[in-house]
Amino acid sequence: MLFCTPFDLSRRMNSQTTFPSAGVQRALGMSAILMLLLLSACQGESGMEPAELAYDASQDTLRFEGEVHLRNIRQLTFGGNNAEAYWSFDDSELVFQSDWSEINTQGCDQIYTVRADGRAYEDGSRYRQASTGRGRTTCGYFLADGRIIYSSTHAVEDACPAPPPAASGRYVWPIYAGYDIYVFDPATGTHDVLIGGPGYDAEPTVSPDGRFVIFTSTRGGDLDLYRFEVETGEIIQLTETIGYDGGAFFSRDSERIVWRASRPTGVEADQYQALLSNDVVEPGALNIFVANADGSDVRQITDMPGANWAPFFHPDGERVLFSSNFHTLDEGGREFDIFMVDLNGDNLEQITHSGTFDAFPMFSYDGTKIAFASNRRGDRAPSRDTNVFVADWVD
Repeated sequence: MLFCTPFDLSRRMNSQTTFPSAGVQRALGMSAILMLLLLSACQGESGMEPAELAYDASQDTLRFEGEVHLRNIRQLTFGGNNAEAYWSFDDSELVFQSDWSEINTQGCDQIYTVRADGRAYEDGSRYRQASTGRGRTTCGYFLADGRIIYSSTHAVEDACPAPPPAASGRYVWPIYAGYDIYVFDPATGTHDVLIGGPGYDAEPTVSPDGRFVIFTSTRGGDLDLYRFEVETGEIIQLTETIGYDGGAFFSRDSERIVWRASRPTGVEADQYQALLSNDVVEPGALNIFVANADGSDVRQITDMPGANWAPFFHPDGERVLFSSNFHTLDEGGREFDIFMVDLNGDNLEQITHSGTFDAFPMFSYDGTKIAFASNRRGDRAPSRDTNVFVADWVD
């Protein structure tokens, strides 16, 4: 049953409705004509297209039961490890890192772009390389003018850097001191240093107003967040509490930031500093924090065991999506899902239910779609491949 107010119906009929011809009116009868008018008025008011009204969940094979916020999931890569897919400002492309052998024979992650709808570029290629093809790279992100920033070790050596020795069998992330942040200009093919210097400079993302780059660096002796102003080159430090601060993103209005952080104390702080001195960090205990874009008014919004990371603001600015394994620690913690939570820590909601690995959510700039990385498959077969997916978002 459809319900529209008399005002809505009258407005639609007066301003937008095309009436059937007299012959069609006689054939349809007045009751059918009134139903057509009601459908037209209600559809115009809701913005729903016929395809949306006719959505068939059984055909959405990459969507798992319970994923009520996701529709029309589309896969953009098909093997290897592909992650951190982030939108261009016009929502037409994604930039991502990949070691997929079909496009990357170098041996460690390089940066690529792909059209968000999966169509080939004009030259017939599906993927375009945005890094040099040398060293190890991570964390590509679009600037407002279409250039791409990314972190790379290629100035140190062409080969992939050797992984640091594991610490007593622990799972650790390498913090390569050779990482600097570069900017790639697709128009000229040039790769120039944007943010460099001694130590680790990586994990850059860009404010939606295009003014700032936020990144993680060891330039102050710890893993802290810094903000770089694109126009002036000015850098300010945003965090200074001991522990890893990284993976930061701006809110849609560019007024706030969200990031993952560890806050070790006592013996755990000593262990953290010992690991960092060997260029590694243990990501086992991370939570989500928010603050103003200048680093003030810091608030912790999750307080859960495990790794709570890869946060991104919902377009409304009042909620945050993030990835976590807190709910699977009893089974080893290998399953990660995307969750959503209010900025005050309330109303925690699980978004993905693939039973595998789901992380790195990012909303398109128009707020209608979400990109993420996952090990899911349409045939439900187990897989260790991590691929890039795009889905329509349903609030």
